[in-house]
Amino acid sequence: MKYNIIIFDADMTLFDFEKAEKYALENSISYFNYEYSEKEHLSMYKTHNKAVWNEFEDGKISAQDLKSERFRRFFKETKIKIDPSEFSFKYMDFLKESSFLLKGAKELIEEIHSDFRLVIITNGLSKVQNVRIRNSEIANYFEDIIISEEVGFKKPDSEIFKLTLDRINHTEKEDLIIIGDSLKSDIKGGLNFGIDTLWYNPNNNKNNTEIKPKYEAHDFSEIKKIIYKQK
Repeated sequence: MKYNIIIFDADMTLFDFEKAEKYALENSISYFNYEYSEKEHLSMYKTHNKAVWNEFEDGKISAQDLKSERFRRFFKETKIKIDPSEFSFKYMDFLKESSFLLKGAKELIEEIHSDFRLVIITNGLSKVQNVRIRNSEIANYFEDIIISEEVGFKKPDSEIFKLTLDRINHTEKEDLIIIGDSLKSDIKGGLNFGIDTLWYNPNNNKNNTEIKPKYEAHDFSEIKKIIYKQK
C-alpha cells in the first residue's frame, strides 16, 4: 500500500494545546483582575472543558454554546464572578495567539511534506484555529485546513472526510491515512469513512474502547517509520 495523502489532526497531534490552554486561561483570568492559581484553576477548567467538548462531539451541544458553557461551569465551581460570554471572547483572543507546536512536530512536517500531500482536519473553533494554525511555522506545508465549525461537520462524522476529499480533488480512499491522538474523533472518524488510521499515543494510554486503529505510534519517529514503510 502506498499513502499519498496524510490527514493530520491538529491539537495534541501537532499543536501543543495544553500549553496554549494554560497561556490563554492565565492571561484571561488576569485580564479580568482575578488572581490566577495554576494549582486551583487549570485542572478544574480542563475537567469542565473536556466534558463540554465530549458533549459537543456527541452532538449534545452546539459549537456556539460550547464557547461559554465551559466557563459557566468553571465559574460556578470557583465562585468567580465574570460573564462567561465576555470571558470566552477574551480567552479565544489569547488562545488564537498560541501557535505552540509539540516538540518535533515542525521537524516531522518539514521532513515529510515533499513526499506526501498533507491536510489538517480539526474539530476546533474557527476564530481560534484559523489564526493559530495559519500563523504557525508549518501552515504552508498543508494543502488544506478543514475546520469543523466552518464546514458544518465534525469528526467522527464521515461527511467531514467526504468534504475534505472534494476540496482537494481526490476520490480514492486506499491511499489515505488519518493520524490523530483521539480515538473518539480521529480514529473513529477514519474508521467510519473507511480509511487507514494511526493513533498517536505519546503517553502510552491504554485503549479500553472498541475503537481499534490500524497502527499506533508513541512518538514522531514511529509515525515516520509507519508512513514510509507503506511507500
